[in-house]
Amino acid sequence: MTGMVTQEAPPGRDETNGHVRIGALVPLTRPGWDEAGRHLLAGMELAVGEVNDAGGIMGRPVELVVRDTAADPHRAAAAVEELAGLGVAALAGEYHSVVARAAAARADALGVPFLCASAVLDALTEQPTPWVARLAPAQSHGWRIYADFLLAAGHRRIAAAIDPSSVYWARGARILRDRLAPHDGTVVDIDVRDSTTASVCDTLVDRHATALLLLVSHPEPAVPIVRSVRRDRRLAGIMIGAPAGQPEFTGWATSLGADGAAVPFLRYLPERLGPLGERAATALRERLAEAPSFVAFEGYDTVTVLADMLRSHGPDRAWTPESWANVSVEGTRGRIRFSRTPDIGVWQWVWAPVQVVDRDPAEPGRLRVLHTG
Repeated sequence: MTGMVTQEAPPGRDETNGHVRIGALVPLTRPGWDEAGRHLLAGMELAVGEVNDAGGIMGRPVELVVRDTAADPHRAAAAVEELAGLGVAALAGEYHSVVARAAAARADALGVPFLCASAVLDALTEQPTPWVARLAPAQSHGWRIYADFLLAAGHRRIAAAIDPSSVYWARGARILRDRLAPHDGTVVDIDVRDSTTASVCDTLVDRHATALLLLVSHPEPAVPIVRSVRRDRRLAGIMIGAPAGQPEFTGWATSLGADGAAVPFLRYLPERLGPLGERAATALRERLAEAPSFVAFEGYDTVTVLADMLRSHGPDRAWTPESWANVSVEGTRGRIRFSRTPDIGVWQWVWAPVQVVDRDPAEPGRLRVLHTG
């Protein structure tokens, strides 16, 4: 058997032809981060192929039914409705936090299991739900580790180029500020909606900032800001950081070249992969024709977990409130188990490994591990 992927299907309930269907939510077109979506989908497709090569689910092949969310919460919610109507056994994926939140709300309302691969916003659902689980570490966990990295590197006067209209960026800034404040660290927000790249540089100089954090979208306005700061002689010693992980993808290096090196970001991989991780990394590199990002491993692990659950509980949504609690699956980045965590309404893997890394200025294709948590 091989992996089966369906990009489109007619609306309404469709005959499964004996297949076990998993609905995949991924951003494949703009304004979604399509590069992240491509890696996420590659990981899911690889895992589906391996599940089918091993005999599928109770002898039935797995079919991945893909829907492009394009970073649109309304489109994601509609996709969940459609996929539920098509009889999917579970939902998987999504990268953007606000989009995943909309998908999780509909999955909860419809009683469809949803394993979120990548989105990190703590409040993925308004209320606790038995239907939703998440692999990615919560934003409060990862971004506190990033704040610890800043402190260890000696940064106390920090500026954030931010789009405060996004709940994700606003929440991230708050996490950093709360973590830094007890150590005499400050975070000054620079609202990019009211700023030019020149005024961003002027503010950094005026505030004597030692670090600038990019809490904005890529490529716009992140790329112009980086270029402007790198070329301003007044800011030769400033560190640029991107906790959300924009430099993880090759599009960052392609856009910025040497200017994109030495920009620390969060990455959810262990320092060394185990045998399963190494094997998946080799296959993903071949599939993507480039080094796989941590998002590709998240996609692979998502399908691996769901396949194990479907073998245990059956492919007909025979979920119980405790189904996630019984998971114990070896993933590419360690053994995956879910539990309930205070202030997080979904079942959570506590925690995926977290690194702060950057691209080596001497060799931008190589990533350096700067901090682990």
